[in-house]
Amino acid sequence: MALDDILTQVPIDDIAKRLGVSHDEAKAAVEQGGAVLLGGLKKNASTNEGSAAIERALKKHEGAKTRASVDDIDQEDGGKIVSHILGADEKKVTEKLSTSEKTAGIDFGKLLPILAPIIMNLIANRAGKGNGSDSTGGQGGLGDIIGGILGGGSAGSAGGGGVTDLLGGLLGGLFGNKK
Repeated sequence: MALDDILTQVPIDDIAKRLGVSHDEAKAAVEQGGAVLLGGLKKNASTNEGSAAIERALKKHEGAKTRASVDDIDQEDGGKIVSHILGADEKKVTEKLSTSEKTAGIDFGKLLPILAPIIMNLIANRAGKGNGSDSTGGQGGLGDIIGGILGGGSAGSAGGGGVTDLLGGLLGGLFGNKK
């Protein structure tokens, strides 16, 4: 599973309409927003406490089906997920994403709560399939699943290093300096 798998689960055209942007702008924003949420999850999964909290949250998302439209997504739950993932850095992250060269003007405060439940569903379903060596039960398994999604990101889309560049520049400063 890779970041591309997330893109196939996201109603890009619906998001574009909701945000008032083109399909390509919405896709770039989904790629960057997804990478940030995954990076935050990976950071949180690096501690026993964070990993346990993520695993509890994933149980609520196991077996969930793909949503056909943005209206089908529980954005209130998504907002809570984003708050847990990004914590005190939520506002800083959304502002930084909204002023990024590739996604300037996108309202990530609206986008991230749409993406968060989709990402949690994908991770929950992936973890549930492993049922042992690569699934839940310790920070390594959960971190490996999240890292696998990040590592398998969309190399050709959004031009250049997209996800990798964003993660290096954005997450390094926001999450790297915290214990």
